[in-house]
Amino acid sequence: MDAHIPSSASAPLIWILAGEASGDVLGARLMQALRARNPAIRFAGVGGVRMEEQGLRSLFPMRDLAVMGLVEVLPRLRALSARLNEAVQDIEARRPDLVVTIDSPGFALRVLRRIRGLGIPRVHYVAPQVWAWRQKRVKEFPGLWEELLCLLPFEEEFFSKHGLLTKFVGHPVLQSGAETGDAARFYRKHGVKEGAHVLILMPGSRRSEAPRLLPVFGKMLALLRQEMPDVVPVIPVSPVVAATVARETARWPVRPVIVTDVQDKHDAFAAAGAALTKSGTSTLELALAGVPMAVTYRVNPLTAFMARRLIRVPYVAMVNLLGGRAVVPELLQEQCRPSVLARAVRALFEDPEMAHAQKEAFKTVLQGLQGPGGTLPAEAAADAVLQLLAERSQKEQAP
Repeated sequence: MDAHIPSSASAPLIWILAGEASGDVLGARLMQALRARNPAIRFAGVGGVRMEEQGLRSLFPMRDLAVMGLVEVLPRLRALSARLNEAVQDIEARRPDLVVTIDSPGFALRVLRRIRGLGIPRVHYVAPQVWAWRQKRVKEFPGLWEELLCLLPFEEEFFSKHGLLTKFVGHPVLQSGAETGDAARFYRKHGVKEGAHVLILMPGSRRSEAPRLLPVFGKMLALLRQEMPDVVPVIPVSPVVAATVARETARWPVRPVIVTDVQDKHDAFAAAGAALTKSGTSTLELALAGVPMAVTYRVNPLTAFMARRLIRVPYVAMVNLLGGRAVVPELLQEQCRPSVLARAVRALFEDPEMAHAQKEAFKTVLQGLQGPGGTLPAEAAADAVLQLLAERSQKEQAP
C-alpha cells in the first residue's frame, strides 16, 4: 500500500471499488470523467484492467471478488472475508475524501457498512436489484451511503420512496460504442467469409459463469452445424476469463473466435445475425448493436430453486424488463438445453420478421435509458460525486 498522503480540496483522494468486469468499465469511465473535471483527483481502491488503464493501482486482483450464486460463493467465504478486511483497513489508513463502490452488492455493501463510522461520504453506483427479489432488504440500506446512483429509470422512484437519496444517471451501455462496429473489418481480421452465419455467444464475465454455459453451447453448435454448416461462433469475453473459455472450447465441433478487445467485440456485433447470451447488461449491448438474440442461463439447481422463490419480476432479461413484455426469448435453467437453444438460434437467423420486431423494440427500450437532460451517464455520475465532495469541503470550511 502507498504511504498515506493527506487529502486536500485541490487534490481529493477517492477510494473506488469494482468487483467484476462490468463494474470495472463503469469505474474507468467515471475516473475519466472525474479527471476531466479535476485533473488533480487521485484514486485508490480495487479494480480491473480498465480502471488500471486510468491509473488505479488495485489493492488486490479484482478477479478475487468475481463470483456469483448462492451456492457458488460458499467455498470462497474465507477468502472473501480476508479481502473485505483488507479493503476496510486500506480505507481506514488512507482516510479518503470519498468512497465509491460500484455494483457487486454482496461485497460492496459490507464495505460500506464497515466504514460507516469514519465520517467519509459514500456513494454506491448501480442500485442493488432488490426491486427484483427480496424487496424487504431495502430496509437495510438507510445509513449505508450518502447517495445512490442508479442506471434504470424506475429505480429512482423505488428507492426514493424508501427514504434513500437516489439519482438516475442513465445507463452506461449508451456509452459502450456497441453500435459502432465494422463488419468488414471483423471478416478481414478473422478470415471469416462475408455472409457467414456469425453467432455471438456470451456466457458471462465471471469465472463461475462461463464453465456452466459453455458445455451446453458446444453441444448446441454440434446440432446447429447440421443445418448451418457455415456458422461461426464468436465469444466476446473479458481478459480475466479468456484462458478459461479457450480451455472449455478446445474440443468444440467448430473452434470459436474468442475476442477480448472491445472494438473487436463491436465489430463482431456488426457482423452477427444472431446472439445467445446470459441475462444482464449484455442484452442491452446487443440491443444497441441491433443484434437479434435469445437469453439463456443456468445455475446450480439449489441456487435456481431459491431464486425462483424470491424473484418478484416477470422477466430476467433486461430488455424484456424494460420493454414490459417478452421482447426476446428467455430459455432458462431446464430450457437451457442444446436442442432448445439450437432451435431458437435457427429461428433468429431464418425468421426476418422476428428479427425486425426485436430491433424495433430495442429502439424503444434504449430511449428510456437516456440520462437527465441528455447528459452522458459517466458525466452525470461524475457530477454527483463532485457535488458530494464540494458539500464535504464546505462543511469542513464552515466556522
